[in-house]
Amino acid sequence: MRVLIVEDDALHRSYLHEAVRAALPECDDVIEADNGFSGEVQARKARSEHVVMDLQMSERNGIEAARTIWRERPDTKILFWSNYSDEAYVRGVARIVPEGATYGYVLKSTSDERLKLALRSVFIESQCVIDREVRGIQQKSLGNAHGLSDAEYEILVDVALGLTDKAIAQRKKLSLRSVQNRLQQLYEKLDVYHPTGQGGEGWYNLRTRAVAVALSRKVLNSNALERAERDLQEGLKS
Repeated sequence: MRVLIVEDDALHRSYLHEAVRAALPECDDVIEADNGFSGEVQARKARSEHVVMDLQMSERNGIEAARTIWRERPDTKILFWSNYSDEAYVRGVARIVPEGATYGYVLKSTSDERLKLALRSVFIESQCVIDREVRGIQQKSLGNAHGLSDAEYEILVDVALGLTDKAIAQRKKLSLRSVQNRLQQLYEKLDVYHPTGQGGEGWYNLRTRAVAVALSRKVLNSNALERAERDLQEGLKS
């Protein structure tokens, strides 16, 4: 077994190296990469089927690197190891996982034993492992047990990109009424409705307010929007 560690912090790489050796006596070789670009190159060169991936890295983040690795080798098992449990990161990972792929998501604050268990569960037993805290934040981030559906989240991203209702409808192949209905559901779940001021006028532009609230609650983040912008531009070109 060959394991690739993709982590931009040298101390964290060293810690992960020791954890991999301790948890996986079956491992013959541990390869290291210090950013997402290097991780993609190493995964391609070594044909590694087992990857431990940091999420937030300079030059290229873990979600982008994992997406490239999975596009080239969908059977790769990836354990994400991150400081972040924001909904934006959790959704970002979930949206790129190939159907049937094995992956994990554990926080850097997890115990040594929990990390070792996750390594064996994902790489040896082919079990998906998601930290309880990550699942909990995904469910509770909006103060709503149901949270945003994937369809509502996609509408939110398009709104953040500045697309009009008509453009969203065309992009998603929906009717204009369907887009507007999803927007109303989005506003309700984000609780951006508000009392009207004097004269009956609202205080906010609801679209702008929805994006502001989503950013403040970490439902969206800059990485998610940068990725969505690249996808949008690629779609426009094609």
